[in-house]
Amino acid sequence: MESSIYIGTDGWWHGRVTMGVKDDGSPDRRHRRARTEAEVKRKVRALEELRDKGRAPKAGRKPTVEQWMTTYLTDIASLKLKPRSLDDYWSKTRNDIIPGVGKHRLDKLQPEHLERMYRVMLDEGHAPSHVLKVHRILSRALKIAHRRRLIVENVATLVDPPTVDETEANPFTTEEAKAFLEAAAKRPTFMRWCVGVGMGFRQGETLGLRWPYVDFENELFRPEWQLQRLSWRHGCKDPHACGAKFHRFEPCPPDCATHRGYKRGCPKPCPRGCVGHARACPDRKNGGLVFTRPKTKKSRNAVPIPPPFIPYLREHKAQQEGTREAAGEAWQEHHVVFSRPDGRPLDPRQDWEEFKELLEEAGIDDRRLYDGSRHTAGTILNELGVDMPTIMEILRHTQISQTRRYVQGRSHLSKDAMRRMGDTFMPGPKVTLPGGPELRPAPSIETSNETTDSRAARAKRRRRIR
Repeated sequence: MESSIYIGTDGWWHGRVTMGVKDDGSPDRRHRRARTEAEVKRKVRALEELRDKGRAPKAGRKPTVEQWMTTYLTDIASLKLKPRSLDDYWSKTRNDIIPGVGKHRLDKLQPEHLERMYRVMLDEGHAPSHVLKVHRILSRALKIAHRRRLIVENVATLVDPPTVDETEANPFTTEEAKAFLEAAAKRPTFMRWCVGVGMGFRQGETLGLRWPYVDFENELFRPEWQLQRLSWRHGCKDPHACGAKFHRFEPCPPDCATHRGYKRGCPKPCPRGCVGHARACPDRKNGGLVFTRPKTKKSRNAVPIPPPFIPYLREHKAQQEGTREAAGEAWQEHHVVFSRPDGRPLDPRQDWEEFKELLEEAGIDDRRLYDGSRHTAGTILNELGVDMPTIMEILRHTQISQTRRYVQGRSHLSKDAMRRMGDTFMPGPKVTLPGGPELRPAPSIETSNETTDSRAARAKRRRRIR
C-alpha cells in the first residue's frame, strides 16, 4: 500500500497511490502529477489521507452533473418521491440545473459554479424561493453522490443560497369569511367552500373527498385521498421519437411572436435527448387528474364535521343523487362528494377560478386560495379560544411549530388582551403597595413639562450660588 513518487521523462513529477482493488479485482492505482516534487508529495498525502479515512472516491471516470442528475431522478428519487414532487424535480433539473452546470464533471464541480448559476437565475427574474428549491434538489443529489463515494465533498454545503422571506399569510377575518360563504351560497358548490373555509382542508383533499369516507353516524371526514393533476408519461418504447414533431432545440428569436403574451415568456429549448411531450403520446399513462394518497400519514387522520354542516351535507348528497339520475348513462361514477354534472371530480383550475370570482362578489381583496381556507380555519379557531394542540390535530400537522405559522394574530385581540392585563394589575386610579409609596396615574403631558421646567430652574440656581 506504499506510494511511489518519481520524475518522468516529460519533466513532470508523478505520484502513484495504491487505493485497493477495483470491482474486477485488478489493482486500483491512482495517478497524481505536478511540476515540483513538493507539490506532488502534497497531492499524494492528500489522496492517502482520503484512502485511510475511507472517503476516497471510487475509481473510474466520474459522470457529468447532467448524467448524475438523470441517474438520481430515474433510479433513486423516483422510489421515494410522490409523483408530483418528482415532476417538479425533473422540471427544475431540465430548465435550471442542466443548462447551468450540467456539463461540469461531478468531481470538478466547484462552489463558484453554483453561485454563478444562482446569480444568473436571479438576474433572469426567478424568485429567491425558486432558486432555493433548485439548490435543495442539487444538494440532495450531491449528498447521495458523496455517500456512494463518487465525490469527495458535497460542494452545495459550501454555498449560501438566497435568503427567502416567508410569505405573509392573509387569512379572512370572521366577517370576511361570512361574506365569502354568503356569496358561495348562491352556487351549487356551496358545501365545497364550507368544508374548505370551515374545516381547513387543502384544495386537493377537499376535491378528493369520497362518500365512502364520510361517516355521518360519528360525524367524521376521513381524508384518505386527494385529487392532483399529474404530468403525463410516455407509454411507448421510444419517447424521443414519439415527440419528434414537438422538439425545439433552438431558442426563440428576440422578437418572437409565437409566445407573445405568455406569462412565463418563451419556453426553453429542449435538451438533445428530450423525452418530453408525453401529452401527445398515443399510449400516454399516469397523468391528468388522479387520486393519490396524502403526503403524510398524519394528513389521513379523521376530522370531526361541525354538527351544523350535517343537514347541509345530507341535502347536498340528495341533490347529487338527482343529478345522477338526470345524467343517466353519461354519469361517470367516482363517488366524490363534490362532482361535476357528469360525476367527474371538480377541476382544480376551475375551482381556483371560482374562488377568485367569489372574492370579487364578496368584495374581498385578492389573496391565495390557501389563505382563504387553511389559514383562515386555523386563525378563527385560535380566536375562538381553541388551544394550539387541538388546532394542530384539526389541521393534521406533524409539528406544532407548523401550526403556529398557520395561525395569525389579530391586532384587536392583542389590544383587548393587553387591556385586560392592565386591568388585572392596575384596577383603580391609585394603588398603595405594602411598605412602599403611593402609586398614582401617570402625569399628563402638561404636568410632566412643569416638573421638568422646575428641575431646570433649581439646577440653574445652584450653579449661580456656586
